[in-house]
Amino acid sequence: VMPDYKTLLYSLDNGVAEITLNRPDSLNAFDDTMAAEMQDALKNAERDSAVRALIITGAGKGFCAGQDLAAVRERPEGISFREHLLKTYNPIVNKLSSIEKPTIAAINGAAVGAGFGVALACDIRYASESAKFRMAFIGISLAPDSGTSYFLPRLVGMGRALEMAYTNELIGAANALNLGLVNKVFPAADLLTQARALASQLAVGPTKAYGLTKRAMLHAAASTIADALDYEAHLQDIAGRTADHKEGVAAFLEKRKPEFKGK
Repeated sequence: VMPDYKTLLYSLDNGVAEITLNRPDSLNAFDDTMAAEMQDALKNAERDSAVRALIITGAGKGFCAGQDLAAVRERPEGISFREHLLKTYNPIVNKLSSIEKPTIAAINGAAVGAGFGVALACDIRYASESAKFRMAFIGISLAPDSGTSYFLPRLVGMGRALEMAYTNELIGAANALNLGLVNKVFPAADLLTQARALASQLAVGPTKAYGLTKRAMLHAAASTIADALDYEAHLQDIAGRTADHKEGVAAFLEKRKPEFKGK
């Protein structure tokens, strides 16, 4: 049974789960409901062995405008930013970066603030020609959150990341591609087709090895070369015991295409 959400659309087809942020009237800005439902949807995708790749996209003309500021202003008691982040975006970004299945952001429009963070936390970013990116935090006198301080400098370098954060510049799709913020840019009409094609290709791949690859790279981003080498050896031990590894070797020796089961 597919989960039924108020603020998201969730579907599963041939191993590919698709989560569509679905508050188009607010450019898919996060309110508390959407943040909670996003956490639930990611947990579902993680637990469901039928899911072997994941696409995240937005309904309408925006990808995600970040935090719904109107929802914040409605709280008469004010807000503890720390508590808010621990309850909303931190679990989302943590889950996206630790889920051991390939994740693709299909960025169909503006990705701003926390929405930018969600896009950055995905493994691969495909953008529509109409996609735009903005850090946005400095515009309301806030510091970076939603994982942007971690992922952005690693993608574009420290100087460029600080410039984007300080100036609050709007980065168009072509510029984002040049900077390495996104992997590929497509005409708007082709974006989901291309994201689904990649997800379908990955969904028949060695899922466990993808997960270990992601683990290796995130670990290495914060370790010494000696530590990274040691962790690689540890992960390779795990990968070497998978059924897909045995199938991959057999297929290579038999000169045929492997049939990976994600196990």
